[in-house]
Formats: sequence, structure tokens, C-alpha cells
Amino acid sequence: MKNLNNKTKYLGMAAIAVLMITSNFGCKKFLNTQRPGEYYVENYPYPSNSGPYDQYTFAAYNSLRAYNVHVAPFFLATSVRSDDADKGSTASDGGADAISMDNFPVLPTNGFVNDMWNGYFTLITNCNTVISNINTNNTIVATDAQKKLAEAEARFLRGYAYFNMVRFWGRVPLVDKPVTVSGSNIPQSTTAQLYAFIEADLTFAAANLPGSWDKKFVGRATSGAANGILAKVYLTEQKWTQAASTAQLVMNSGLYDLSTSYDKIFGESGENSKESVFEVQATASFATKTANGIQNAQYQGVRDGGVWNLGYGWNVPNDNLAATYEANDPRYARTFLLRSTATVTNKTVYGEATATTWINPAYNHKMYTSASFRALYGDNSGWWMNMRVLRYGDVVLMYAEAANESGNPTAALTALNSIRTRARGSAAATVLPAITTTDPAALRDIIRHERRVELAMEHDRFFDIVRWGISQTAMAAAGKSNFNATRDNLLPIPQTQIDLSKNVLTQNPGY
Repeated sequence: MKNLNNKTKYLGMAAIAVLMITSNFGCKKFLNTQRPGEYYVENYPYPSNSGPYDQYTFAAYNSLRAYNVHVAPFFLATSVRSDDADKGSTASDGGADAISMDNFPVLPTNGFVNDMWNGYFTLITNCNTVISNINTNNTIVATDAQKKLAEAEARFLRGYAYFNMVRFWGRVPLVDKPVTVSGSNIPQSTTAQLYAFIEADLTFAAANLPGSWDKKFVGRATSGAANGILAKVYLTEQKWTQAASTAQLVMNSGLYDLSTSYDKIFGESGENSKESVFEVQATASFATKTANGIQNAQYQGVRDGGVWNLGYGWNVPNDNLAATYEANDPRYARTFLLRSTATVTNKTVYGEATATTWINPAYNHKMYTSASFRALYGDNSGWWMNMRVLRYGDVVLMYAEAANESGNPTAALTALNSIRTRARGSAAATVLPAITTTDPAALRDIIRHERRVELAMEHDRFFDIVRWGISQTAMAAAGKSNFNATRDNLLPIPQTQIDLSKNVLTQNPGY
């Protein structure tokens, strides 16, 4: 929650750099003069719903904002590597390591891949530190309920981290306790072992996390977030019945809905809305522009001079994605931020005319920051922008897919059409008309198409085409002819990590 908060009773306690993930409170973002994690009279030592392990838990949350967890390496691996996006910026910007994420192959020496490996294992280590303190630190006085809640938060974050890792690399070391450098040469586990571990972590988290928190803790993990990620795990494993029932738990909780209009979801005013299930929280102030934020908006902001100098211009939606939208689909305009031409004046979601001088013809409109916030913070970087990791619309589409695959196309159709109705907004009924077919094969293709346009540029597309078994065809259609599914469905194990392990770690096929 970002609100105007001038505290006069600052105690001078050591600040903890807190990252929070949103659950379900609608909160408008304002200038925040209290850094997350600082202690004041009103919240010292443990405010309501907080606990004695927070100093360790907050370190785990804070890892989610890291560059090597959710910024350039992440969107390169999830979006640029897909058929929806290109690297963007100038042709040479980012060097060979960035270019190869777009054009393939990604080499084992790729620095972004190694950065992400280190980032995710740092997150996992921080989660394991929480659990270790719960089990072994007798100097901390805590009730059983506080211990269980702290463990649930840590296991939620660890399960999420391992879910991303297994999708990026397949076989990775399974580490469930803090390890020293000398004890870190741990062989890779099989994907079956990893998925069982992930399921166990997220199931425990879902059973022991609250449905919501006091608003002062709006960012902390909830049972809805745990069930939502768990549903995606089941979907990836093609456990259709479990995926449908788990997604339905989120849908039946009454804590989320589709009331937030599509054009509002991605801006500052849409943060922490009823659409948000799992959202990396960021904040800034005029004096502190980056320390408590995340760099995604800057990396993906418009690249140009003057007033449009908003970022580096990476991760741009491409023509292949543009061609998939149905006529007059309002989601196109909220995804494609278009350069104006000599004959056409294009506009931002806030009504500003775009320039003809932009380096790229299109940018990721979902990462566009409000000019009012740029003025408020005296900065163009957008570090204050939250990152949406799991939206309610995604959960509804997961349910639609799983219901269709498990023999309930009627329920799938209802869920699918609810997404199309929200997307249509106030447009005529002829725009995004209701789907009527209940043929499972036809509905499968329609749901897949709907996931693509609803979640465009939101880090799911590559994982989707891999789990559907269509990555080779999809990438070829996008003109990414160097892509080889046998090799490129997984990233290479970083050569640096293989060397550090003295070859305990082994390389993925094809590299």
C-alpha cells in the first residue's frame, strides 16, 4: 500500500528492506515517506499480524525485487524468448547475451542466465533461513501459530522460486536448508522430485496462510496467492482435475473479481486491486527514487530523447503478436504503445500524443508510467511500479483450460466468456462476441488464444507454448528460425555454476 504517511515518531531502528506482494486490497498509490520496514512507535515491535521472524521473512520478500530475479534476465527469458516479443532498443544494445535471448541459441556462458541462477538461489536461501530459524533458533520467542505462519510465507516464496527454476532449467539442485559454499555442490534433482517438492511447499502455504492481511501488510502472501500458483503448477503438469479444483478455490474465495477494467489494471491506479493475486510491491519518494523499487518499467520504458526519455526500450511487442488480436479488441491498445507517424497520431492510455522519433515502433504499454507520478517523484525511471506476477484473469483462464481438459467444457465456456466480457468493456456486443462452442478440441484452441491476448507481455507465453508442445511451430511462425525446441525449451545450466561445482552439475541436452 502506498499512501501519504508522514511519521514523526521515528525510533531510528535498523531498517529492513521490505518487499511485499499484494493480495486483494484496492489501494491507491501515493507518495510514501516511510520506507517499508522501518520501525515506529505505532508498529514496534510486532504490529498486528506481524511476527518475530519478520526480519528473515522480509529478506526473502525483498529478493523478489532484485534485478536478477524479476528484471532484465527474467523478462528476457520469459517474454523476449517467446513468439510475442523482441529485444527492442537498438540492434546492438545489451550485447550478444541479450541478442541471443531473442535469436538463439542462448549459450551456457550467458551472463543473464547466470545472474538469474544466482538470484533465485539467493531467494531460496533466504526462505530456508526463515525455516531454519523457526526450527533451531531458541532465542526467538514465538507461538506455534506464529511459527506456522512464518513457515507458510517462506514455503510459498520458495515454492514459487523453484517453480520458475524448474521451468527455466529443468533439473536443478533441491536445497531445503541453508548451505555453506563448501556444502553447495549438490547434484540436480529430477523434475519429478522438484515438482513434488513445489507442490508440498505450496500446499502447506495454502493451508496456513490467511486469506487476507491487515491493510498495513497488504503485500504479504495469502492463501489465494498460494492456491493460484499451485493451480499453475498443476496445469503445467497436466493434472487437470487438481488444477481446476485449486483454481476454483481462488475463484470461490470472494476476494477477487474481474471488476477492474483492463485499461486500469496495469497502471499505478490499478495496483493492489481486486484483480491482483500476487504482485511484487514497489515504492519510491522524491528523495528515495530506487532503493525500495523494481527496475522493470525503466528497462521497458520508451527509448528516445527529451521528454520521452523514459527507459531502455527493451522487451517490445512484435507484429506476430499484433496479428493475433480480434478486430477492435481493446486489449490491443493497452498492450501496444505505438509510435506516431507523419499521418497517424497515436496516444498513450492517458491520452498523450506519442512522438514520431521513438527508436522502436511499439513499446510495452503495460509498463508505461503515469506522467503525474513522474512529476511527483521527479524521475522518469518508474521504479515505483509494481510487478504483476499472478492476476485473477489468469486464474480464471487456468480454470477454463483445466475444466475443458478434464471433461467440463460448459464450465470452461462460462469462465472464458467472463474474461471476454471484461475485455470488451463498453464496446459493442459485436466486439469479442461470446464463444458458444462446447467442442473440447475447438475450445482448447480458443482458450489458448485467449490466454495469449489477455496475458500478452506478462511473462507466461513462453511457458505456455512449451507446456502445450507447440513451441517449435509457434517460434517458427514468429520468424525465430534459430529456435530448436529440443534444446531451447530449457535454458542452459550456467557454465560458471558447472565449473564451481567441479562438474557435479551437468549440462542440459543440446548445449
